[in-house]
Amino acid sequence: MEASWITIGYLVSAALFIFGLKKLGHPRTAPKGNQYGMMGMAVAVITTVAQMQLGEEGIISWTLIIAGVLTGSIIGYIMAVRVEMTGMPELVALFNGFGGAASALVALSESWTYIYEGKVAPTGLDLPVIVIAAGLSALVGWMTLTGSLLAMYKLKGGVEIFGKWIKTPTWGPAWLNPIKGILFFSVIALIYLSINDITNTNYLWAIIAISCILGLVLVLPIGGADMPVVVSLLNSLSGIAAAFTGFIIGNSVLIIAGSLVGASGLILTFIMCKAMNRTLGDVLFKSFGGTEKQDLTRTKVGTDAEEVAMMADGAQKIIIIPGYGMAVSQCQHQVKEFADLMESKFETEIKYAIHPVAGRMPGHMNVLLAEANVPYEQLIEMDEINPEFANCDMAIVIGANDTTNPAARGDTGPLAGMPIIDVDQARTVGYAGVDNDLFYEDKTMMLFGDGKAMMTELNSAIKEL
Repeated sequence: MEASWITIGYLVSAALFIFGLKKLGHPRTAPKGNQYGMMGMAVAVITTVAQMQLGEEGIISWTLIIAGVLTGSIIGYIMAVRVEMTGMPELVALFNGFGGAASALVALSESWTYIYEGKVAPTGLDLPVIVIAAGLSALVGWMTLTGSLLAMYKLKGGVEIFGKWIKTPTWGPAWLNPIKGILFFSVIALIYLSINDITNTNYLWAIIAISCILGLVLVLPIGGADMPVVVSLLNSLSGIAAAFTGFIIGNSVLIIAGSLVGASGLILTFIMCKAMNRTLGDVLFKSFGGTEKQDLTRTKVGTDAEEVAMMADGAQKIIIIPGYGMAVSQCQHQVKEFADLMESKFETEIKYAIHPVAGRMPGHMNVLLAEANVPYEQLIEMDEINPEFANCDMAIVIGANDTTNPAARGDTGPLAGMPIIDVDQARTVGYAGVDNDLFYEDKTMMLFGDGKAMMTELNSAIKEL
């Protein structure tokens, strides 16, 4: 009877994870999806604690369990409350790393008791199988930790050490790729050797050390433009590490949850790659996305908020294209105010064009605009909204560049082949690394300055019309 209740608890937890993941597929239902996920994790934790208590030895120390839950909850709450929307990509990357490290630590602890202390595995697995699973969990988990930490600092732009700001490097010559291969196959070789010499702990420590180095080497050459792909991939890896750990300790919900995260993260990774017309291999091994710069040899005279307001006067349809610059300036509330003014004053139809890789993590623009209470119905994906630009009176681009650059339609250059939002098809374009031909078209109006300040001035000008 006790075993049946444990199974039911894990089944309910897994079901909540699945329903939560389904709800995350749309911005409107995403909050509910997060709630399902939290409930699923709560049920999983309670079920696991109950299973431990009902075991032969019972729970040795409730103090450690309660202290661990409280400490983790407090740290997570403080980080979630204090983080700004511009820091969400860094927080996601950090959580990915912590998830991978936690799985690797559990796998290390449990496999240690089976291999070196003679404890019988509850799953009945043979020691060679446990060694392989523990080695793979260490490879994925520790690689995820160091890779995620480096990705976090890349997204942040650097790290402050002793009061001095040090920029995170993006570096990777061609000969770095063979080193990645050597490190990876070295771990595989060490796992194989450890099967034949199970009690030798040196193999395990070597696997951990090499995996940490591999995580750094993999992320080091990757530039800012490819960060959405990296964040998605690291998320997938953290789930795979959890699945390996669940296999070792015989925890079905950990296997299910890890598989869900691993599969969904990998699918999202390929979606991000498709949105940039790049393969995952290109991102990881070929180039240094986002690091190529061009010297601007042309100039564009800027406009002012009053002129933009006059152009917006009477517009029947305006499409707003947000980018990472909107996140940096934190002007999403001013953007929403502009939309409200146009709708109430001129009955203008407002829509938002969302590029899949706008920002520094998948869904970054959706999160920012949702915080400003922008209706979900107005957030339109790139493929769906592109045909509407031909009938658009004005397109307002706020802090976006690469995702709107017509140069991507060519065969050369750093953006070649990347799907873009067809901003250049609109009748008038307003703009709040890579040079953009759209800047220099006669119909383009450049409103230079901080996004938040410029949107505030624009809103003031609209009110005065």
